[in-house]
Amino acid sequence: MSTEEKSAAPRSLAEALRVRDDVSLAALLRSRPDLITPVPTDLTQLAARAGTRASVVRALERLDRFTLQTAEALAVAPDPATYGELLALMGGDEEDPAVVAALPRAAALLREQALVWGADDRLRLVRTARELLAPSPQHPSPTGLGPTVREATAGMSPGRIQEILGAVGLPSTHDSVSAVSALGALFADRRRMAALLAELPEESREVLDRLVWGPPYGQVTHDPAAHLRALLDRGLLLPTAPGTVVLPREVALHLRAGRAHRAPEPVPPPVEAAAAHRPQVVDATAAGQALAALATVDELLKEWDEGGPTVLRAGGLSVRDLKRTAVALDVPEPVAAFWVELAYGAGLIASDGEAEERYAATPAYDEWRELPPAERWARLAGTWLTATRTPGVVGGRDAKDRTLSALGPNLDRSAAPEVRHRVLALLAGLPEGASPVEESLLARLRWERPLRGPQREQRDHREPGKARDDDLRSRIARWTLSEAELLGVTGRGALAAPGRALIGAPEAPRPAAQGETGEPEGPGDKLPVHHHRTPPVAAPLTPAERAAATATAARLLAPLFPEPLDHVLLQADLTAVAPGPLERELADVLGVLADVESRGGATVYRFTPGSVRRALDAGRSAADLHAFLARHSRTPVPQPLTYLIDDVARRHGRLRVGAASAYVRCDDDATLDEILADKRAAGLGLRRLAPTVLAAQADPAALLDGLRAIGFAPAAESAAGDVLIARADSHRTPPRAAPEPVPDGPPAPDDTLLAAAIRAVRAGDLASTTPRKPGPGSGEDGGEGGEPGGTLPRTGAAETLATMQAAVLTGEALWIGYVNAEGAASQRVIAPIRVEGGFVTAYDHTADEVRTYPLHRITGVAELADDAG
Repeated sequence: MSTEEKSAAPRSLAEALRVRDDVSLAALLRSRPDLITPVPTDLTQLAARAGTRASVVRALERLDRFTLQTAEALAVAPDPATYGELLALMGGDEEDPAVVAALPRAAALLREQALVWGADDRLRLVRTARELLAPSPQHPSPTGLGPTVREATAGMSPGRIQEILGAVGLPSTHDSVSAVSALGALFADRRRMAALLAELPEESREVLDRLVWGPPYGQVTHDPAAHLRALLDRGLLLPTAPGTVVLPREVALHLRAGRAHRAPEPVPPPVEAAAAHRPQVVDATAAGQALAALATVDELLKEWDEGGPTVLRAGGLSVRDLKRTAVALDVPEPVAAFWVELAYGAGLIASDGEAEERYAATPAYDEWRELPPAERWARLAGTWLTATRTPGVVGGRDAKDRTLSALGPNLDRSAAPEVRHRVLALLAGLPEGASPVEESLLARLRWERPLRGPQREQRDHREPGKARDDDLRSRIARWTLSEAELLGVTGRGALAAPGRALIGAPEAPRPAAQGETGEPEGPGDKLPVHHHRTPPVAAPLTPAERAAATATAARLLAPLFPEPLDHVLLQADLTAVAPGPLERELADVLGVLADVESRGGATVYRFTPGSVRRALDAGRSAADLHAFLARHSRTPVPQPLTYLIDDVARRHGRLRVGAASAYVRCDDDATLDEILADKRAAGLGLRRLAPTVLAAQADPAALLDGLRAIGFAPAAESAAGDVLIARADSHRTPPRAAPEPVPDGPPAPDDTLLAAAIRAVRAGDLASTTPRKPGPGSGEDGGEGGEPGGTLPRTGAAETLATMQAAVLTGEALWIGYVNAEGAASQRVIAPIRVEGGFVTAYDHTADEVRTYPLHRITGVAELADDAG
């Protein structure tokens, strides 16, 4: 490297950032948005922020496995390292072709994210990243390598180092530094090292083999065995503490054939297809699931229409209420928690805020019910995709060992939206109609975002690639697959067309339907399709893109939904079968007149005395019910159903219950005699006031329930003697906003913010780095002039005014310190145009526009040096 090239080489991360163009800076800020929250004043501050521990950890956690392995290799390489040294650590002596091909991309990504800086002949890992990834006794390196010979011998006596030199056949030296250098050079020499190891007994080589892939530390007694003594004498094991020895890094690299990692992973693992289905079948299955999802949410909201479960003091549903909800929906409790959380996330249910707080439907539910079915589904699916609330953790424990309850606090997992989006994107990358092998999908996700720290994937050094999958991201991915199937985003495990549109993926070309040729399809078509393409890690959609994607998904789903039916099939066993989705009015009336017995492709309703009485209580007459059934049944109305309605109607309202505390009256005194004689009525406190009137100690509601439990069909009446129609009053909360997702760090900046931030950083950097002439009385440190420092220029008011006026005449640019009305200080380079009335109008080079500044807010002024650009 020439002298000019050396002088041009960046000496710090700030200098490396300073030579970047705006496109490169934008890529950095887009990938690490925490760096512009708030916008730094200049590139020096940006570099300092990029080197903070929190920011570096966040950046490392978002690297794919091979790029992270590259950073780990740089942490154990010399500082600085050449690209050749890095390649040797990653590819080994044999230089794996896959590693050779993938390493430039990984190195470029580390540079782009400001984790590595410098040219290829002087690559430097930022100091904080090196501290995090370099090996130490307290924090072993992910590579399994130990300290270098120089680091391991730091506290060793000079005499002991000279003894090791003699044992390995090296001449003694006059100082420890040269001795350590000679020993390190020997260990790094492949030929001489092979000869040294060949002299060792088999037992000694077995010890090295056990330590070579880490951890590199071992225990020895005060009187080690002969095969251990042979290693200690030659420095192949070096003591680090009493009873503890370590395998030096140079020795381990020789035994590893130069590789820093046992199994570099330059290529992402493919997502394999477990089975292939016709796309038409996948879409139809998903549409059926979507219809079932809408029916389930509707059933949940009807269940809570008059006021749902009470809110726990700490927030959320009790375990008992969740069980009741699961029974009502006929689903397992984890699935019930999913539907409850989905409705809550969509803003359809919330707490009512009353003294005895309960969950209830919101006004938004009524608006949602009026939407077309496809749009209702799209709203639910869009909510699910972006929600950070994770129902899968319900029933688990929080950091304080408290049970996590549905609708309660602490359910947000900020990684959930990214994982859901990525799982669907990987499904979109499979051949259309193919369902994935779950373990291959999880392996791909772990490669794209390997965990670090205490949650990092634990590897078995004896079995490369073996890893546990109980980390949060893997669990969210598993939940995503099951929830997507419940919601109808996928069908038979494959991504449906509406689901593909939901994530903004392009619509796949639709092959000819196999069904036309009579070829079979379904689970029997086991095709071990391997997906070798690498779909990029797509960023989450912007709000505008998300709205457009949701609308497209609704448009694709609408034709897949069957037309609502206006009829049912009545059967002689007092059931009605709805062979498909019913029209809204028919479904509402039938839901009152009958009880849902089973759901699925066809819904089965059962008529009971209680359900018929419910319809009569709601104001329907027997004639109305007969006409309704005759109008909407494709089969004749069975006689048993006609008799049931007539029998309940004949008895309905013969007894009248009013307020006395409560009373019962009936024109047939024999019926009242029957009630008084029934032992089950003893608890109601009944006594006869007149031949046709009974008084009760119970209130009217309890009296109604008690008589119905005995088997009678009383009706409530008003004070005027009119029958009261018992209509269910829908309970609604006040208007409530849906819960906002909890972001995983600062949001990604848009192009407008990036452009403004880069302009501000460039402006601040120009002001802070422009050379200035020394001001009067300034010292050599440049506090008031000279090279830019961390302080603002300080000059008196008279001197500031005189310098400004002189610059107007000469047209020279000045460096000023300025404090705005909010008290924020900044440095600026300006070219004064005029000075009058206590203001200076100047062209601001840092803002690239003409501005006016009050003179009293300028802290000081300095002239720029003659060679200032």
